[in-house]
Amino acid sequence: MALRRALPALRPCIPRFVPLSTAPASREQPAAGPAAVPGGGSARAVRPPVPAVDFGNAQEAYRSRRTWELARSLLVLRLCAWPALLARHEQLLYVSRKLLGQRLFNKLMKMTFYGHFVAGEDQESIQPLLRHYRAFGVSAILDYGVEEDLSPEEAEHKEMESCTSAAERDGSGTSKRDKQYQAHRAFGDRRNGVISARTYFYANEAKCDSHMETFLRCIEASGRVSDDGFIAIKLTALGRPQFLLQFSEVLAKWRCFFHQMAVEQGQAGLAAMDTKLEVAVLQESVAKMGIASRAEIEDWFTAETLGVSGTVDLLDWSSLIDSRTKLSKHLVVPNAQTGQLEPLLSRFTEEEELQMTRMLQRMDVLAKKATEMGVRLMVDAEQTYFQPAISRLTLEMQRKFNVEKPLIFNTYQCYLKDAYDNVTLDVELARREGWCFGAKLVRGAYLAQERARAAEIGYEDPINPTYEATNAMYHRCLDYVLEELKHNAKAKVMVASHNEDTVRFALRRMEELGLHPADHQVYFGQLLGMCDQISFPLGQAGYPVYKYVPYGPVMEVLPYLSRRALENSSLMKGTHRERQLLWLELLRRLRTGSLFHRPA
Repeated sequence: MALRRALPALRPCIPRFVPLSTAPASREQPAAGPAAVPGGGSARAVRPPVPAVDFGNAQEAYRSRRTWELARSLLVLRLCAWPALLARHEQLLYVSRKLLGQRLFNKLMKMTFYGHFVAGEDQESIQPLLRHYRAFGVSAILDYGVEEDLSPEEAEHKEMESCTSAAERDGSGTSKRDKQYQAHRAFGDRRNGVISARTYFYANEAKCDSHMETFLRCIEASGRVSDDGFIAIKLTALGRPQFLLQFSEVLAKWRCFFHQMAVEQGQAGLAAMDTKLEVAVLQESVAKMGIASRAEIEDWFTAETLGVSGTVDLLDWSSLIDSRTKLSKHLVVPNAQTGQLEPLLSRFTEEEELQMTRMLQRMDVLAKKATEMGVRLMVDAEQTYFQPAISRLTLEMQRKFNVEKPLIFNTYQCYLKDAYDNVTLDVELARREGWCFGAKLVRGAYLAQERARAAEIGYEDPINPTYEATNAMYHRCLDYVLEELKHNAKAKVMVASHNEDTVRFALRRMEELGLHPADHQVYFGQLLGMCDQISFPLGQAGYPVYKYVPYGPVMEVLPYLSRRALENSSLMKGTHRERQLLWLELLRRLRTGSLFHRPA
């Protein structure tokens, strides 16, 4: 199977440190190995006390900004809150370009929206901003912000073409596919209802190579400016998304089958890491279903892989979809509705296999370049119908490249109902296999789109029911990871949040757990042009802070800017405090005669 031939490209040629079915290492007794340092930083030299962080001190928050920059921020954030303007912003941009001409229009954009949300046109022009931010304790996650300016019809056409297999187009491969993991024309334009996320549409393999070259240039630029940089990548930029859809379906069905077996064994409703199936009962069930003979099933769970527990958990089960097994002919599961066995993965054409292999090769090239330059790769999360495959492929890269330190970071969307299970499973897998866990926690960028798609197509809404539930999920996931960091000095997490309460929660838990900012285990991240009243006080107090920094030519970044303006209209409740602080600082400078303030 193509999947089995391709995945080894992302695997290190090293043995796993611990058999898969051994009991998970406890918090009090972390797994031995290079990643486990009891007490996080307790064995290190005594740290100086951490300065207090005051998010309400406008003077400190904006001492890195000139007065005209404060005025621009106020103007842009206020315009983003004006519904009448936003409703007609595309027409206004078009008319402005016609009236002013391209040169003056570019200047106007650089003085307003572009200058506020975008760092510059190319890797050279952004360097002064990056150096200025670093002088005030804030680093950068570079992101080339150019988006194709496609019409909705063009985007829909590209999506349907790139997400549909040859078998589906000729009608032979659609009947057994899960509708959640099929392309649907009504949701072909993946830009709709998206917050703060750039969207790629597949054109051809040459375009994917071009995206890879762009990411490589980002890695080089980040490596030149600092020794602790990040860049963000999206896997949909690196290959045909049909593979991500099909592989996601495989992983989702395989996990669903595990949970069906858990129900049969009376373990319904348990957390993912608490669900453990009796192997003897599982073998009996699988044999009765006709998935494999008893002798074949016994080969799946040998003494070497099973250990002494006599049980199988979800990590053991997921490992069966693995390049080192001979399970390809058994990748079938029973359909809950029909009771018939169905293949997990449709057969690929020769060209589809090549496209899949090239995607994996591009990932490998990027990870090797990042390793060479000392830059961390942050793999962005995407829609739920792509995400299982994205997370699994990211995990494969982590196994290979996170041996000494976390160079590859996966992203966990905490608005998802299964976010906590996903985090705990991956932390436990990193413990067992001895590689370094790296994560970015976000709330999520696709809420409206995911909800609408689930309702329209008819599957369970994957999103938490309320904003408060998402906040609780975020804090639960963050607390679990911070507890892991206490015992594992090589694990890292980025708290990517504009929510002041969440940042305060992280700071409080860091203090309680003895996680010092100088140890650089916990990072904080916000978007360029947003929440400076959080980013700069943190950076000036010694916490590792990063701005998500897009760059690119004015006209090519306009689609990004257009969506950012619309997104900010929905986030204005969160920026009300930011505008208040900007006003306070402007008034203070006016009263004290500091209008010509020079950052130093």
